[in-house]
Amino acid sequence: MSPSPISVPPPEPGAASTGSGDACPGALRLHMADDGFLARVRIPGGVLSVDQARALAGAAGRLGDGMLHLTSRGNVQLRGLRDGCGAELAGVLGAAGLLPSAAHERVRNVVASPMSGLDGCGFVDVREWLTGLDAGLCASSVTPELSGRFLFGLDDGRGDVAALRPDVLVQGLPSGEAKVFLGEVGVRVPYARAAEVAVAAAEVFVAAAREASGRVWRVPELDLSAEELTRRLSAHPALTPRGSAPDPAAQSPQGLNSAATALGNLPPWAAGWARRPPVPRNKDVGPGPGARPVVTVPFGAIEPRQWDALTGLAGQLPPRELRLTPWRSVVVPGATPEQIERLAETGLVADPTSPWTRVAACIGRPGCAKSHADVRHDATVHLGDAHPTLPTYWSGCERRCGHPAEPYVDIVAQPDGSHTTTVPSVPHHTES
Repeated sequence: MSPSPISVPPPEPGAASTGSGDACPGALRLHMADDGFLARVRIPGGVLSVDQARALAGAAGRLGDGMLHLTSRGNVQLRGLRDGCGAELAGVLGAAGLLPSAAHERVRNVVASPMSGLDGCGFVDVREWLTGLDAGLCASSVTPELSGRFLFGLDDGRGDVAALRPDVLVQGLPSGEAKVFLGEVGVRVPYARAAEVAVAAAEVFVAAAREASGRVWRVPELDLSAEELTRRLSAHPALTPRGSAPDPAAQSPQGLNSAATALGNLPPWAAGWARRPPVPRNKDVGPGPGARPVVTVPFGAIEPRQWDALTGLAGQLPPRELRLTPWRSVVVPGATPEQIERLAETGLVADPTSPWTRVAACIGRPGCAKSHADVRHDATVHLGDAHPTLPTYWSGCERRCGHPAEPYVDIVAQPDGSHTTTVPSVPHHTES
């Protein structure tokens, strides 16, 4: 059965994150940084209408440093916010449709294949999943318990989002169906059921996290086997035939290879438990080959004139939207190569071979008191030394906020002013 709901009151607008719990900032719970308060606005799938994009820019200009800061999950951070502006910010975001549920605002962490439906490289278009998942999350009385670190991924089949190792992954199949994974286990479902099952998977995680002896924010932190996750997911009402009780035989953790027992507990439209396959790194993550309506934003920091150029162009094109990617770039659906090249005149990067597509850094000094260096300055100075294929990430301290999920060149500033450089393999990451 699904976990019982609890009451999770939303924070007061502008309340600062404190304590030792999940301190991920949001649009209502701000974080105090050295350069002022910080708000993180969740943008499911990175999709912004032109009007929403302009509302964000207006808020950044009136209340913050004027910049829009893209995160490693395709969200937007407003920095340099003045004290006491929380209620005004919440009003702006609510009016723009960017705050559909106060109780859920920090859990709408959804990344989606940014070129889905645009370049013909995926098996499905994830847009209906995105709409359904966001609505389902906001309708659930259980999902407010999710950590702000919990991540949903919608992959149209090309593997770009799967490579980020989200906690709940919906991946398109050549048949037009989907596989929905909770951690390493998943089930094949029809396209139209994928969003519902993804919400169910998140609710199963919440129930398991409640039982844990310590804090559990992401699926790999659960002390449960793949077989036990399969059992629990198969018992959720979304995957139980309507009007029937779970098959007791399916409740014993007998392993995925004996999944016939679990299949007896699935509705007719669901089929086949499976483990999540390994995902090789796609060096052309996101868009497919050829001319792409994409610009990279150095360090994800967008200046007002750059945002004006992006929204101005998007406003001329039928979709009237921007798509923010987890790789700190922006897709302008419908834009021609010539229009993308003109955006480069503002300092955005249109060349897909530029080192800027592979180099990123945390905020560093002076924005973060924990940083040992101005790592963005350092990264710019050493841009030409970037690895030719792997991402290079500069961190101001050992926390490595915002580092990539995939293998990367790891450069970390030290207290004595030096840097260490390694190439680790890191499966999960924080956001910045």
